[in-house]
Amino acid sequence: MKRIGIGLLVVVALVLALGFVFQRTIGEAVFRRAAQGLVGRDQLASLEDGLHVGLCGTGSPMPNPQRAGPCNVVIAGDQVFVVDMGENGNRNLNLMGISTAEVKALLLTHFHSDHIDGIGPLMLFHWTRGASTAPLPVYGPEGVEQVVAGFNAAYALDHGYRVAHHGEAVVPGSGGGAVARPFVLEGNAAVILQSGGLTVTAFKVDHDPITPAVGYRFDYKGRSLCISGDTAKSANLIATCKGADLIVHDALQPQMVKEIEAVFAAQGNAKTAKIFADIQDYHATPEQVAESARDAGAKMLVLSHLVPPLPYAYLYPAFLGDAPARFDGDIVVGEDGMLFSLPPQSAAITRRRLL
Repeated sequence: MKRIGIGLLVVVALVLALGFVFQRTIGEAVFRRAAQGLVGRDQLASLEDGLHVGLCGTGSPMPNPQRAGPCNVVIAGDQVFVVDMGENGNRNLNLMGISTAEVKALLLTHFHSDHIDGIGPLMLFHWTRGASTAPLPVYGPEGVEQVVAGFNAAYALDHGYRVAHHGEAVVPGSGGGAVARPFVLEGNAAVILQSGGLTVTAFKVDHDPITPAVGYRFDYKGRSLCISGDTAKSANLIATCKGADLIVHDALQPQMVKEIEAVFAAQGNAKTAKIFADIQDYHATPEQVAESARDAGAKMLVLSHLVPPLPYAYLYPAFLGDAPARFDGDIVVGEDGMLFSLPPQSAAITRRRLL
């Protein structure tokens, strides 16, 4: 037994030594294989026709290394739309194998910083990955012009550098930046886009004092999904999303947030404590979200824009509270990289991970 043990130790030592000696060669081979796999990934080419929604960011302004800022990607046939673009959302899209060169437009729900602070990288990759000759269209309610103008101004010098460095054939000067596509809702909801069998409806939500604030409904080949944006419990969301197969909804667990508020207050940080008190009245709780999905007749509810951060799945039941008792369909606590697929003229909803 001792001889076997000593022999095993010798073998392990030799393997470790060889690994050290050939570390550079092994590292180069591993990197080469990883690069081929990452650059060659194209999830869009392998997707079957239907309506799909991917979670490219399920976090909030609170730091959470597992979650990017709010970001959703909707795919209908060969059309790709992004709803909101929080920090690191563009990073996740590329890691998920979804080229931002294919994005037809960005749709913004409102202009809180955490929903727009990833626009710069999205504009850049939309342009440089596909030699785009036209800026990225950005749809949103009144005020989107100011947001887009600000990002264009911030990236103006970068735009010039890249054209000078790579040339017009690679990065056409006409393709950089973004262009605003504002819309005004006269009533509670209105169709803002129709293309290739897809209908996109914007609808008002309750995020006071942030106005305007909207959500979006997508209908394609007999399937439908809604993305809430940020909202308290909203009767208009329930009405507009009636019959939707799937709802992606923001959620805040007040008991958890109150715990954080109390910690800041105990530390004498009254101003930050007040922020945590203030945010509780303009986001829906998981229980309220479940009620909304039930009343809308949805089949599946996906919670996103999670407040507070949830670094471990072990915390999910505490976050959900009584939500499962208020909705008979599937409730999913969203995680970055999830993709939900709704085949045409079907009741099926499949789920997989792209991260």
